[in-house]
Amino acid sequence: MPKHEFFVDMTCEGCSNAVTRVLNKLGGVQFDIDLPNKKVCIESEHNVDTLLETLKKTGKTTNYLGEK
Repeated sequence: MPKHEFFVDMTCEGCSNAVTRVLNKLGGVQFDIDLPNKKVCIESEHNVDTLLETLKKTGKTTNYLGEK
C-alpha cells in the first residue's frame, strides 16, 4: 500500500486525537502522527484527495507533502 505524508497544523494532543478520530471513521488506514513536526503519514488504498478531505474535517490547515 502506498504511504502518503501530510502536513496538519496540530498544536496539542487534542489536535492529534481529532486526526485519529476522522481517520478511524474513514477506515482501511494505518497511520502515524508526528505531533512535534505536524506530520501525518498514512498508509492506505484510499486516494490522496479522499485522505486530504478527511483530514480537513478536523478544521486544521492541511497540505499534502507527497509519497513517502
